[in-house]
Amino acid sequence: MGSLVWGCITDFFTYETTKSVVVKSWSVGIINRIVQVLIITYFVGWVFIHEKAYQVTDTGIESSVMTKVKGFGYHHNHVMDVADYVFPPQGAGVFCIMTKLIITENQFQGKCAEPVRMFNCSRDEDCHKHFGAILTSGVITGVCLKPIGESEGQCEIEGWCPAENDGIKVEPMFDIKNFTIFIKNSIRFPLFNVTRGNFPSTMTSADIKNCTYHPDTNPFCPIFKVGDVLNYTGQTVENLADKGGEIGINIEWKCNLDLNIEKCVPRYSFTRLDAPFAKNAVSKGYNFRFAKYFKTENGTEFRTLHKAYAIRFDVMVTGNAGKFDTIPTLINLVAAFTSVGLGTVLCDVILLNFLKGAEQYKAKKFEEVSEAQIEAYLTQSPGSQLSLKPGIKNSYDSGALSLSTTDQPM
Repeated sequence: MGSLVWGCITDFFTYETTKSVVVKSWSVGIINRIVQVLIITYFVGWVFIHEKAYQVTDTGIESSVMTKVKGFGYHHNHVMDVADYVFPPQGAGVFCIMTKLIITENQFQGKCAEPVRMFNCSRDEDCHKHFGAILTSGVITGVCLKPIGESEGQCEIEGWCPAENDGIKVEPMFDIKNFTIFIKNSIRFPLFNVTRGNFPSTMTSADIKNCTYHPDTNPFCPIFKVGDVLNYTGQTVENLADKGGEIGINIEWKCNLDLNIEKCVPRYSFTRLDAPFAKNAVSKGYNFRFAKYFKTENGTEFRTLHKAYAIRFDVMVTGNAGKFDTIPTLINLVAAFTSVGLGTVLCDVILLNFLKGAEQYKAKKFEEVSEAQIEAYLTQSPGSQLSLKPGIKNSYDSGALSLSTTDQPM
């Protein structure tokens, strides 16, 4: 037991140092250089050139978006302008262009029949099960309203009457494909205090009025035709006008501030955001309701209810900026130089396990030196070679051993 404890203590208080063994082998040498070249290529090509790891990056982009829509269309035999079909009217980064309106006029507070088929009834008890329902146009009273001489009727509601009937057919406003969207976007990278706008400062008012965005011929024009935007997402006005939908306009800023600041420009991309629900029968498209309120001469309030189907546009701004900095450059250089040593690890695995002469290589790579050996060595003459066997060369200037393939047993 004592010897075991003493052995653990002596093993703990040991020191390991690197010993260099030069192996003159074509196969191992080629593998070592190939691994080193691959590692260097990775760091130079991917890490430094592609990923620009020598830069400090600012991803906290600050952005402001302003939008304007222009165009005229026909709906319900009326000419619709921006004030009629854009909601909300403030020109924010999220806005809707209405494509279809179902209008219920002259609604007063009172009691009336619920026209939805699921609320059909033949007696009052049929309506009692709908108490608390939220899919109605008002509060269920529990009364079954039946026309005279009919055995079937509809449950009565209390609320704004007459109730909305959204099952009627209305022709959408297909003219929206010719509408235009003007997008004004300004961004700032706070780390570098750099501000940019989404169209060149040299662009004049006449240029803006006469241009239309095209990804190849006019990539910096801030005017977007609605029909083109839908086409970029693989959609058409005919597909979206009836039920509505959600379209994303992404403005991406990727700026290399080591180059001319004028090269910091936006790139636009377009996608349909509600694509997962496009083929879903539940909650398909996009719609909302709003009302306009009026009063009669005697002060009674009434309203006109609008159920609007619309294409919703979300303008999203993303991006980052990078600039050279000493600290990330040094960190990645150290990582690159350290990784080059992986070639040595791989070659050691090959030498120690797969090549002839592996045992001899192990004997030369791993050597134990005790204090007794050191003392014996010190008593020798300075030129003696205590630990070297015949046939092994010693490099006096580096302390490295040179082991050639001719020295290994066949």
